[in-house]
Amino acid sequence: MVSVKDIAKECGVSVATVSKALNGHSDISQATKEKVRAAAQRLGYMPNSAARALKTNRTYNLGVLFVDEAQSGLTHEFFAAVLDSFKRSAEGSGYDITFINHNIGRGRSSYLEHCRYRGVDGVIAACVQFDDPEVVELAHSSLPLVTIDHVFNNRSAVMSDNVEGVSRIVDYLCAQGHEKIAFIHGEAHSAVTQKRLASFYRACEAHGISTPDEYIVSATYRDVKGCAEATRKLLHLADRPTAILFPDDFSAMGGIKTVREEGLLIPRDISLVGYDGSLLSQAISPKLTTYRQNVEAMGRAAAELLIGQIESPRTALPEQRLIQGELLPGESVAEPFS
Repeated sequence: MVSVKDIAKECGVSVATVSKALNGHSDISQATKEKVRAAAQRLGYMPNSAARALKTNRTYNLGVLFVDEAQSGLTHEFFAAVLDSFKRSAEGSGYDITFINHNIGRGRSSYLEHCRYRGVDGVIAACVQFDDPEVVELAHSSLPLVTIDHVFNNRSAVMSDNVEGVSRIVDYLCAQGHEKIAFIHGEAHSAVTQKRLASFYRACEAHGISTPDEYIVSATYRDVKGCAEATRKLLHLADRPTAILFPDDFSAMGGIKTVREEGLLIPRDISLVGYDGSLLSQAISPKLTTYRQNVEAMGRAAAELLIGQIESPRTALPEQRLIQGELLPGESVAEPFS
């Protein structure tokens, strides 16, 4: 492996001069800097990350804590897209990323221990159980942290505007003449679900709609089977809804399947609305009406907030950024058939 000493010997200068030239110090002439850098490139020199960390107290490595309850991993289109945007933004600023887990070699570690072992400069937490004691421990540590769709006290967060999203959907359905609107929501303990559900009731109330309890059904995010069963339950009500809102586009596939098994047509007999704005939702027939979350902006904002904490710790303040999306009218909603 090529060392700083090899470059110094090649250029006929001291090791200190090489180090200063590679780090852009102002007391080294431009000609010397160019000579040293050219030699470093010619010899194939790569700086040692551990040595750089000792000198700068920074590893330029960001941790990603991503624990999906549904075990869908990076096939989870929404979070995968957010993380991809985060990764590209981080790399553009000179940072690498490391996924945080419980394993160090063959031993088990807490999330915070793993972060310290890997020497990450900061962490983004997405799709985790935020009441998990190990996640709480991480949030209470001194390590820079940004969460996705959850707010810890005195921590930065990036959130999709779920209140606005559900409100826009209800407004759209009401404009089409719907008054019997059902909502199949995700896990009740989720902050996202709680915001969406409150927004749903608020929007319905604003339109003078009283929602029966049986129109609100609990399910799980990205659960095709569970949402299929929930849809069947709604369709078998004596006074069934004319429109159903699903927790996400993927789980809406279960609802579509059930509607067809019941011999009904979409949207003539019942209207369906998804959430997320996934590629799948726009490829199926009928094209799903849905609310697209701005995953690109969310990932970029998370990187900006986290790197800001790392590079400007004295001036960075906890900040919550609310990212709005857009309603995508499709072919799965029409006026109630009478």
